[in-house]
Amino acid sequence: MSEAARPDADAEERAGPPGEGPRPPTMLDAVLPIVVLIALLALTIVLFGIDATNGPLQVALLLSAAFAALIAFKNGHTAAAVADATVGGVSSAMGAIFILLAVGALIGTWNMAGTIPTVVHYGIGWLSPTWFYFASALICALVGMITGSSWTTAGTLGVAFVGMANILGLSEAIAAGAVICGAYFGDKMTPLSETTILVPKLVGGGLTVGTHIRNMFWTAGPALGISLVIFLLIGINAEPSGAVSTDAAQDALESAFNISWVNLLPLVLLLVFTIRKVPPFLAILGSALFAGILAPFTQWDAVKAFVNEPDLGAIATGIKAIFAAMATGFVSNTGVEAVDELFSRGGMASFLTTIWLVLGALAFAAVMEHAGFLARLLEPVVRRARTRGRLILAVNASGIGLNVVAGDQYVADVLPARMFREEFERRGLAPQVLSRAVEDSGTVTSVLVPWNTCGAYISGVLGVSTAAYFPFAFFNILSPILDVLYGFIGFKVPTLPSDEPPGAGPAGDKPEQQTGTTIGSGDSDERRDHV
Repeated sequence: MSEAARPDADAEERAGPPGEGPRPPTMLDAVLPIVVLIALLALTIVLFGIDATNGPLQVALLLSAAFAALIAFKNGHTAAAVADATVGGVSSAMGAIFILLAVGALIGTWNMAGTIPTVVHYGIGWLSPTWFYFASALICALVGMITGSSWTTAGTLGVAFVGMANILGLSEAIAAGAVICGAYFGDKMTPLSETTILVPKLVGGGLTVGTHIRNMFWTAGPALGISLVIFLLIGINAEPSGAVSTDAAQDALESAFNISWVNLLPLVLLLVFTIRKVPPFLAILGSALFAGILAPFTQWDAVKAFVNEPDLGAIATGIKAIFAAMATGFVSNTGVEAVDELFSRGGMASFLTTIWLVLGALAFAAVMEHAGFLARLLEPVVRRARTRGRLILAVNASGIGLNVVAGDQYVADVLPARMFREEFERRGLAPQVLSRAVEDSGTVTSVLVPWNTCGAYISGVLGVSTAAYFPFAFFNILSPILDVLYGFIGFKVPTLPSDEPPGAGPAGDKPEQQTGTTIGSGDSDERRDHV
């Protein structure tokens, strides 16, 4: 977006007295909101434990955003400008919020239609505990490459795999970690993923999506390979603690639901929508509605028990069941406690707390970005990265740090991509080196932060806390480590032709004189344009 087309907060701030404008933030200005955020987050976790995500964490984020706004006011930013920036930052997540609501509806109607119970039924028959984690990660990787979305993969097959782990007596946290590893690998290895398309555009330099993916495979491939080996070893040594046998669990599912391949039609429809590149919200909501319509024909007893109004006609019962399952989730009333507990989930309302968390995180990030605090924090990082290895380390550290501080994957992708691209070009490093570092940190580690949009979503759909699955998200932990290691040893770190970047020094790992780099004022606008 051009400067001339930005009738935003800057215009409001320029409307002040002649010669006056917002002052650049000091390092203390930039650090204080981070200190307040960390203190408040730590306080909520100490006081509420895992229940902090049910409200206290959101309050902490909003209070931190208000504190950051006060410092912005002190530096000369107007209230109207900060308010506009906050609204703009929150609005950038509206697409994700609508997807969250659609996934809630999908989980509710897929349970009611028997789609998820059918996947679980066949899954526990085919997958032994020994290689369950391994297979979960591998299947999610393949589906992620087809759908181009880690969110869709986790919200569909991921839910089923966690359910299977529960029935098999395996760890739901490890199953969630396996789902995340596979889903994020698939997301990164396909040209259908929006971040895989976005990051090369941000880095520039004529970088194509294909070149970006091929270079990223050198970290993503080994990271997934190591993860699969670990999951296989965990499975070999696993001691299932299920209260019932696999046969008994399948019998229980068959008594509660009509198990049939017909129940998988909503899943097939979703895959068709995805391949046809239907927008994610419409694809997920369409599959959810189809499942709701299918349910009275395939699971009439479950639908009647769910509505529990014997005097209501068949058509009215079906319609009410669809609305209820999409709004507040399906409640199984089979009388089989294990089945009822596992499949009584979903509904748009179940994600309202997650949406609250996303809004709080993005409000804080928007104020920090608008007031220049994030840029102020990153500038010394760029200046002090005097070798190739340290430069790549700086990109990864910035991406991870922004996921924690800003709580948004797109902030963690956009800012480092823009902040470091001139320095990478000056040193003669190919643009795919930067794009890989941005993805291996900003994209992949977002799911490891509870208040990040990705962490909040994945935790919400899988029903497993971020703290529980964090130790088992091996792919997401290994990706930035491998990228930094490659940077220091010079493995798969391509350089530009020697005559291409003007004034570029050698790309080797040796000290160089630094030049200052700043983030342009249009960053948040560019991020919103792409998202």
